[in-house]
Amino acid sequence: MILAISGVLTYRKHVWAYKMISGERNVELGEEANLRTFTFAELEQVTNGFNQELGSGAFGTVFKGFISDNQKNVAVKRLEKVLTEGEKEFQTEIRVIGRTHHRNLVRLIGYCLEGPNRLLVYEYMSNGSLADFLFTPENENRPDWDERIGIALDIARGILYLHEECEPQIIHCDIKPQNILIDGHGCAKICDFGLAKLLKPNQTKTFTAIRGTRGYVAPEWHRKLPVTVKVDVYSFGVMLLEIICCRKCLEWRKL
Repeated sequence: MILAISGVLTYRKHVWAYKMISGERNVELGEEANLRTFTFAELEQVTNGFNQELGSGAFGTVFKGFISDNQKNVAVKRLEKVLTEGEKEFQTEIRVIGRTHHRNLVRLIGYCLEGPNRLLVYEYMSNGSLADFLFTPENENRPDWDERIGIALDIARGILYLHEECEPQIIHCDIKPQNILIDGHGCAKICDFGLAKLLKPNQTKTFTAIRGTRGYVAPEWHRKLPVTVKVDVYSFGVMLLEIICCRKCLEWRKL
């Protein structure tokens, strides 16, 4: 009986401490990154119960939402996997990405860190992904040559910002057509920083486990060599060929 009571009290103490830490972190993150904090209930309402799925990836599912107070459509990404780099590193990445402002990066509007719930709120991109533009045969709006040149330049500007104009530098680690979104004006923007790696000041290379998507991964990942911003440049080169040819770099066929 005594052990049971002790267990309950210990559990309640840990839950209370977790709630206190979560609250403090939310305030700190909101102040530094100037991002809007949402409760899980608010995002349930914004997405109408998460009923309109826009897509899914390795880390979670994206839903369309609408924020009524400023009459704006948003994309809400609900993370479904625990980030291996831990809570502190996750919040650091969100803080830095929240401070980035560039016309060729999808803007992070806010977040939800409530209990086990991890959600990110981004600006809504009405024209979907570059993959939809390039690889859907029945797509009548496939970009012409001039539009594809413009898209390639947009992506290059975004990568240049991450590598040379951002502090700290950011290696995206997963540049591919599925992570390039097109807005209503045809402007291409880089999204999905779930695998991004931040470089410390004066750091030019880093060791980390292999990241990215098959077909776009630079050779140094496989050789377990230190990686630099060049891994993004390699991925961009592969994607540039796809933009030119409107064909996937890898095509899987059943035998």
